[in-house]
Amino acid sequence: MEKQGYRKLCFFLTYLTLLVSCLIAYTPIRHNDFVAYDDNLYVTKNSNVQAGITHDSFIWAFTNSYSSNWHPITWLSHMLDCEIYGLNPLGHHITSLLIHIANSFLLFSLLSKMTGTVWRSGFVAAAFALHPIHVESVAWVAERKDMLSGLFWMLTILAYARYAERPNIRRYVLVLLAFVMGLMSKPMVVTLPFVLLLLDYWPLGRLIRRQNDHTNDIKQQKSTSATYQNASIWYLLAEKVPLFILSTIFSIITYLSQKQGGAVKGLDVWPLTFRIVNSLGSYFNYIAKMLYPKGLAVLYPVPAKMTVDFAALAVMGVVLLLVLWGRGRRWLVVGLLWYLGTLVPVIGLVQVGSQMMADRYTYLPSIGIFIIIAWGAEEILSKMRYSKAILSLGASAALIAMILMTWLQVSYWRDTPTLFNQALAVTENNFVICANYGTFFCQQGQYEEGIRYLKKVVHIFPNYIEANENLCTALLKQKKFDEAIIYLTKALQTRNDWPEIHKMYYNLGVSHEQKGNRTQAETNYRKALELKPDYQLARDNLTRLLAEQGGTP
Repeated sequence: MEKQGYRKLCFFLTYLTLLVSCLIAYTPIRHNDFVAYDDNLYVTKNSNVQAGITHDSFIWAFTNSYSSNWHPITWLSHMLDCEIYGLNPLGHHITSLLIHIANSFLLFSLLSKMTGTVWRSGFVAAAFALHPIHVESVAWVAERKDMLSGLFWMLTILAYARYAERPNIRRYVLVLLAFVMGLMSKPMVVTLPFVLLLLDYWPLGRLIRRQNDHTNDIKQQKSTSATYQNASIWYLLAEKVPLFILSTIFSIITYLSQKQGGAVKGLDVWPLTFRIVNSLGSYFNYIAKMLYPKGLAVLYPVPAKMTVDFAALAVMGVVLLLVLWGRGRRWLVVGLLWYLGTLVPVIGLVQVGSQMMADRYTYLPSIGIFIIIAWGAEEILSKMRYSKAILSLGASAALIAMILMTWLQVSYWRDTPTLFNQALAVTENNFVICANYGTFFCQQGQYEEGIRYLKKVVHIFPNYIEANENLCTALLKQKKFDEAIIYLTKALQTRNDWPEIHKMYYNLGVSHEQKGNRTQAETNYRKALELKPDYQLARDNLTRLLAEQGGTP
């Protein structure tokens, strides 16, 4: 009875510590605004979301792949926030932070339940809650999908642990429901069935590899707070078939949505060898950022030159770790495979968007690394004198450092200029952030500053057609028609496969017309209409131009 009371006290103190430390670390979030980087697509300029939860918006959430994604639960979450807070950014940030705290609580609950350990599980949950690499997921309103998918990820595992104690259809249905909700929040959770298989191996100990292996599993489970039903590998695989089917279906939906939105990059843009080398290098870089979180940015530019150095280090490191230290340490195998496996959808083999790696991608995969650190430190230091004191001091120092770094990282998300300036300060040749910064200035009416940034982008990456288009629009606003003609002509010669290329021809027509080159203006208006027959701006200008000349369209 006394031991049970002590355990309850430990749980209470752990939850309280997680709550207070999270609130301290994320204190600057109360001053943070929306940022001009996807927040407009998700909230500030999305009329469907701002309408709140209505019949039409509900249907829209489930029937549209807006912004190249199909995640209706995420849309409904943003709609609910708009219903409650309107466009007050504080409310949206509070919702994300509360979900993150709930995810941290759930992570501690499920780990302590499955492993029977309190302090190691508490450290993993605290590292998850406080690590600065997760700030992007929490402080960026547009990344609400990370919070929600994480929530249903944890709930799915908790439901599965309960099912594993006494399997039946009703408990399995709860697993399926939680998993589907996660998939409808962010499809990155497609790897969860694979993780459940890892958990069967450790810490649930359900896997019977040989006839006499059952005895070993029973011994291992003596340290846990529950006993789970053992089964053969074939039974465990068959048990996950419905989950793998759901993962396949949602993977196809996601790929089609992103391809339709133009987010999927072809092999002609980034060859397969480039992607493989970058993927292996990214595995290494993510771990480096977890261990030494310096220079975190909202977006990392594609490196100008890829080498096999990091890729080779990553492969050698994994092999050495498993061969030299993996035998008999199931937590190491599970932690490492959790990390490697959950990153597969976003590691870059199927390239989506302009980023090759991003801090937000580590939100769930990082748990595997934190497990390795917690269990590894305990094993390494267990035979040392004063090991408990050393572990306590080391863990406390690490968590305090995380709080301070997270506090600083959250402050970088205060507003768009602060966020972009910090990203440009810690990265090189970051043409995507430069382009967004330039566009932001133009939208604020600061055209000279916007043109300066957009010219940098065109100089770094001439093929970035969107930046060229925004630059030329800004030049037209400033009535710098000669410059606009030069940049537009060069851009159209460089690349003419952009879906919005008709706008470039229209702007070129406007520039020539303003210069008095009516023939060139007519040619470009007609080209814009040839590419997009229902482009009303080009049709109106062409009709007016021909009317002034006494011609017909």
